Parts: sequence; C-alpha cells; structure tokens
Amino acid sequence: MIKDKDFMPRLSSPSELEELRQKIIAKRDPNKLCITLCSGTGCRASGAEKVSASLEEEAEKQGVKDKIDIRRTGCHGFCERGPIIVIYPEEICYVNVKPSDASEIVSATKEDWIVDRLLYVEPVSGEKIIREPEIPFYKNQTRVLLANNERINPGSIEDYIALGGYAALCKALFEMTPEQVVNEVQRANLRGRGGAGFPTGKKWAIVRQVGGGPKYVIANCDEGDPGAYMDRSLTEGNPHSILEGFIIGAYGVGARYGYIYCRREYPLALRWLRVALQDLREHGLLGENILGSGFSFDIAINEGAGAFVCGEETALMASIEGRRGMPQSRPPYPATSGLWGKPTCINNVKTWASVPFIISRGADWYNSIGTEKSKGTMIFSLVGKVNNTGLIEVPMGITLRDLIYKIGGGIRDGKRFKAVQTGGPSGGCLPASALDLPVDYESLTAAGSIMGSGGMIVMDEDTCMVDIAKYFLSFTQAESCGKCAPCRVGTRQMLNILERISKGDGEPGDIQKLEKLAATVRDCSLCALGGTAPNPVLTTIRYFRDEYETHINEKRCPALACKPLISYYILPEKCQGCGICLRECPVEAISGGKRMVHVIDQDKCTKCGTCLDVCPPRFSAVAKVSGEHITVPEKPIPVSVSKGKKG
Repeated sequence: MIKDKDFMPRLSSPSELEELRQKIIAKRDPNKLCITLCSGTGCRASGAEKVSASLEEEAEKQGVKDKIDIRRTGCHGFCERGPIIVIYPEEICYVNVKPSDASEIVSATKEDWIVDRLLYVEPVSGEKIIREPEIPFYKNQTRVLLANNERINPGSIEDYIALGGYAALCKALFEMTPEQVVNEVQRANLRGRGGAGFPTGKKWAIVRQVGGGPKYVIANCDEGDPGAYMDRSLTEGNPHSILEGFIIGAYGVGARYGYIYCRREYPLALRWLRVALQDLREHGLLGENILGSGFSFDIAINEGAGAFVCGEETALMASIEGRRGMPQSRPPYPATSGLWGKPTCINNVKTWASVPFIISRGADWYNSIGTEKSKGTMIFSLVGKVNNTGLIEVPMGITLRDLIYKIGGGIRDGKRFKAVQTGGPSGGCLPASALDLPVDYESLTAAGSIMGSGGMIVMDEDTCMVDIAKYFLSFTQAESCGKCAPCRVGTRQMLNILERISKGDGEPGDIQKLEKLAATVRDCSLCALGGTAPNPVLTTIRYFRDEYETHINEKRCPALACKPLISYYILPEKCQGCGICLRECPVEAISGGKRMVHVIDQDKCTKCGTCLDVCPPRFSAVAKVSGEHITVPEKPIPVSVSKGKKG
C-alpha cells in the first residue's frame, strides 16, 4: 500500500484524481507475478492467516519478495474450497491451500510450473482445471459487484482507484445534476437488493423532492439470515464500491450526512470500512467540498447489536437514534419522515454498490442484464446440500436449475434434490417442480417465496420439510421484537403446533390451524418480519402437504429427520459383533461383546446417530427407521446364532 503523501495528495479536482490514477498505474507492472490470497472471513476461518504468513516467509527465503507480489484480498466466493489462491496474470487457481503448501506455490510461481495437486478437480469428469475463470463455479456466473473482490486489497484505496474507482463519482459531481443522477438510476430500473425490491430511483426521487431541513442516507449492512453472508463479503472485499455509490446517492438526493449500519459481528467489514473512510477524508473524497465540487458529505458508522428485526428500516433508524430497535407504523415512510423525523433514503449495501456501474456505464447497459422487470445481477449465498457452496453473482432471470446444478455442481453424495429456500427465514421452500423457475422478484413471489437479500439454502431427500418450517419459524419467533400481537403471539402458536407435529403429537386439523394462523400473522403484523414469517410454513404446506399428513396421521417422518419419530436398531443378521458402535455410543446405550450381536437399549438411546455413522459400510448393520418396529434380540446373542448357524 502506497503511503507517500506527495504521491497521494488531498485531491481538489477530477483532473487531480485522474493524475493520481495514472501515477498509481505507472508504478505497477501489469505482467508482474501476483499471488492473491482470499482473506475474507470464511477463508480466515480455514487458515488463511497462517497461509499468508507462510507465503511471506517463503518469498523472503527464496529471494523473490521484490519479484512476486503477495496480495490479500476479499472473498473469492468459492468458500467450499477455501483458502483459495489465484496467481496473476495467468489466473492459476489453487484450492484448499495449507501453510505447508507455501514453499511449493512460491517455487512454482517463480519457475513457471503448476502445483498439480492443488488444482480444482471437476467432481464428475475428474478433470483438473488450471484457470479460475474456467472452473464451472465461476464460469457460469456474471460478476459485476464481485468482479474486483479477488483483485484488490480491501484496505487499499490505491487498488480501487487503479481499477477506475471514483471515476463515476467525478462524472456525477461534475457532469450531471442531482436530478440527472436520480433520473439515471430510475431509468436503470434498479430495485432494492435488501429484500423488498422497491424501485431505488423512485425512492431517491421522493427524498430529492422533499424540502426543508437536513436529509440523510443510510447503508444497511445488517443481514441476519441464517446461512447468508452476501453483504458481509461485499463490504469486506470492496468497501469503496459501496462508499462510492453511497456518496453519489447522497449527492443525488441532497443529503449531507450518512450512516452505515453494520452489525458488530462483522469485525473485518467494520475494520475495512473505517480504513476506507479515513483514506477518503485524506484524499478529499469525503467531507467538505468533495473534489472542489461544492458538495459536502460525511459518513458515520453505527454498529448494530445483531437484532434481525433491525434489518427493517424503521427499526434500524430507531437503533441509530439510540432507541430500542422496534418497527414503527407506516406511513409516514422514511423517504418523507425518517431518521430524526427528516427525509431519509435507506438502501442495502448491494444496492449502493450497483450505483457506480450505472453512472459510469449508463442505464442502458444495466437494463441489458436481467429480465423485463428485474434488472441487473443479484448476489446469493448458495449453501446447504450442494457440492459447491459459496458466494455467487448471477443475472436476474437465471433458473434455479442452472444456479444449483451448473454453478452449485448439483446435490452432494448423489442424493435427490428436494427443495430450495430463497429469501432466508422470511422466504419460502420451493420443490423440484420449480427448478426451471426464473429467479426474479415476480416469479419467486408468485411461487410463494421472495428474493429477500440473497440467501439460498438447498435441501436434499434427507430433509424433513416439517422440521425445516419449524427451524425457520423458531428463528423468526425468537427474533420478533414483540411489539405487535400477531407476530409475538401468532408465531409462538404456530411454532407450538409444528413442535407437536414433529414429536408425533399432531392432530387432525393442525394443518388448517397453521394456515389460518399464518394468514393472520401475514396480514396483521406491523412489519415485514411478521408479514413474511409464515412463508416457510405456507410453502412447505403448499408443496409438501403429504409430509405433514404423514407426521400427523402415521406418526412417521418420511425423511427420518425428526428425532422423536425415529429409532435405531442393530440388525442381527448383519451385525458382526465388532464392538465399534458399543465403544463409540456416548450414552452407553449399546450392549454386547466380541462376536455377539449388539443390542440398543431404546430407553437409553438419545438418537444421536453415532452408531449409524461408525458402523463399517461393509456391514451396514444399523438401521434408522420411523414409524416401524424391527424385531431384534432382547439381549446380545452370538453372531453365528443370528445367522442360523450352529454355535
């Protein structure tokens, strides 16, 4: 990172910014070897810190510290295979890298050969793929917002400027009026990426037109969906893209102050945001008279405590104001009366990051991506029972099938696809018959789900849909602020019914009760948390009603997932008396001896499944069943007797 103050003066005009950009580029050799290491939260958890230290040590030891750059970047996206290294300019990709691989990687890079064992291997064909863009996970994406995540150091404003950063801001400030900025965003048909999909330009226009007093803009980085990390990874990897869009938006609507609301559980994102804000102020890109344009704007960071309800805009503003994060009745809407009663424009960080591309490339370019009513790209966290989990960016309108099978690589262990939940705990579960559904706002809503902020959880045949509905409803019920009775009481009553059903205590009429309660909660709750909380229940009933009926009428879980409805038995005709399950059982519920058929005490068994996991596949002597009883010996007997042989 360059810290020469003569090289990085405080900028007072677009020409000075461009001059700085050219100086940065002139100091860099585009053909110089560069080892980029994913250092987002996911890869850090997998050991990226130690890998980085080992790379630096090896570069010093092998005398190539001046010949090879080692750059730590944001999330590359392919979290399933992290830590990930990409070597430029050839874009050679190494996956699942360990500190012990550093010596070989540095040697191979300087001597122009490839560490074959670290290449990505296609699961089906067994083909080893060298270049990152040719890996199916990346090849089938359309990366716009995430395109620079793997190329820049998130703590370096120079890296961002070198790639054209803040050129869109210059264009907005010096070539466009605020009205033209708002009109261009309107013409691009950008919709809010926080979940609701409200037209961004329309919201900006309302804020712009309201007169009197100060106006505020807010960037929402408070995602709390289970399994979602889109906002975190974008903020960790390229904070300047968000901030550039944020400043442009403030200019468009006429705001002088902005807040970035980021949950405290995102320390790395907060770290890079603070570094970025400091650099912006030093460069004259934030504060008074930005770039000599006459426009002044400043930003503060507000750390959230992790309440899911604070993703709702009125609760978020209450939190910034120092009050308890609880939603307020609307109208008035924040665009006319928001933070401290003043006009306020709130958008998700992905929305703000889209703005520089729209300003620099134009609304027509943006409209060329996506569907008629859903434009641009969307970032999803693809997780669950899919081979390639990670962060992906795709054009609106891609089908669920292409997303799950072409990018995600299909279902793990050759299992059958069962459902996918879009939109997080507020979304719905869609079945296999919906695989060819386009992923856009209208299509998902018609199917009973939502786009949400981008969470996507894939489920296989071993997933119980009653259990899934219970899981997500328990999350939203626990996160309810309790302000309104429909959400506070209604979700609790729905959860009670689901818990009874999953325990085998369901009764005829329970499904109808769930549907009636869901309608009340959906239609009468104060905010979107309650309004969308029933979605997982309603969609699982809509598409998997037979599973509910089986749980209620037969007291059986077809997916063998609900613990109260399953049992484990050791099959006498298959047991070899090896003793592995007996030794590994955590509650000593298994009895038996060497060459004796083992027996599980059903009263002691906690149904943890350890016996099934440790039983050698060649024996497959443990059966997991639901709603049926298997005849087994009451006490251990010799293996030979169980097979009808003489003892």
